[in-house]
Amino acid sequence: MEREPVSSSNLASVGYNPDNETLEVEFRNGTIYEYYNVPQFMHERLMQAASVGTFFNAELKNNYACSKI
Repeated sequence: MEREPVSSSNLASVGYNPDNETLEVEFRNGTIYEYYNVPQFMHERLMQAASVGTFFNAELKNNYACSKI
């Protein structure tokens, strides 16, 4: 999945696949997680958030199933 860089102290890049609603997040420490069944509007809100990291922690991190890849 292609990710695009984000401005965040914790997140490095974010990708999204609308076909299977998978959000891929690369952290600054190099780990990558996939979050499943994330609606496209949540990805759009994440990318438009004033603070990507704050939005991620509040709205996505503990609300969707994920796995480390």
